[in-house]
Amino acid sequence: MSSKDPGEELAQVHPGGRRFLNDRLDWNLLRTYLAIGQEGSISRAAARLFLTQSAISQSLKRLEEQLGCALIFRKGPRFDLTEAGEEVLRIAEDIYGNVSRIGSAIEGPQDDVVGKVRLLSISRVQSTVYDDFLANFHQNHPRVELEVEILRSSDILSSLMQKTATAGVGLCRIAQPKLEQRQLIRQRYAFFCGKRHRFFGMRDLDLAQLQGENFVSFTSDQIGGNLSPLTVFRDQQGFTGRIVASSSSFEEIRRLVIAGFGIGCLPEHLLDMDLYNGTLWRLPPREGVTDVDIHLLWNREQKMTHAEAVFLESFQHAIAGAEQLEQKIEAAGH
Repeated sequence: MSSKDPGEELAQVHPGGRRFLNDRLDWNLLRTYLAIGQEGSISRAAARLFLTQSAISQSLKRLEEQLGCALIFRKGPRFDLTEAGEEVLRIAEDIYGNVSRIGSAIEGPQDDVVGKVRLLSISRVQSTVYDDFLANFHQNHPRVELEVEILRSSDILSSLMQKTATAGVGLCRIAQPKLEQRQLIRQRYAFFCGKRHRFFGMRDLDLAQLQGENFVSFTSDQIGGNLSPLTVFRDQQGFTGRIVASSSSFEEIRRLVIAGFGIGCLPEHLLDMDLYNGTLWRLPPREGVTDVDIHLLWNREQKMTHAEAVFLESFQHAIAGAEQLEQKIEAAGH
């Protein structure tokens, strides 16, 4: 974090100097700009702050007018930050951090965020971003009651459309008109067989040898379903085996594959222990079958309680922070 006074740095951006900024700068505009810069998108910033895109654009315009400089330059539907925009974003992040510390310093044992959040989720979501967010949110807002229910992705989408839950964590292959979504993690799916299958332990297999094998399949692994890319892959590769068992549950698909019902397509990062223990065997193709995204989902038209709004904004902030860190690591690697 910069050791300089943020007011001094911002004063350098605008010729009006410290007096102009201290007397007239609207700090709420900086918070909005922080969301724009972190999200890299006007629409995603609007979703994060529960505002319209028009309101976000107007806030950006007002901030540029107050500072007397352009903060972004547009490239069609996308934009990049100007040099001044990069500097203002860095300072805004410092200010946000300082304000957060002020809140922690004066916060007593009783947090003012009270209420209930109902979260719907698919099973076996493995994400350090998700885990860290939940830990930090509970520490910061211990009086918020969190109810988590495990459902199929299709049921999560249906419940959110009906406004019966705060948010969901699940698959959403086709964007829904009333739902906002934010990618949480990306899962790579690959073929596996169990220790009772004749392919177990075989290292010289090719994809063609799998084409006639029977399958254990997710119920959403069908055309139009959330896992339809798996169906498309099998069709494109000429697979002719029957679907001999199916379930909406990852645990049951895994159980049936281990039992030898057939081969199955499963998220590979959840099976490290099974591969280590010798209960499952990884099959071709080496690069896997397809990537499937798990999203944070919510209904943009739903009126949120204060607790729900804080939960959603905090969750999005955690995702944005993880994305920024990943981008910095990638940039450093290049």
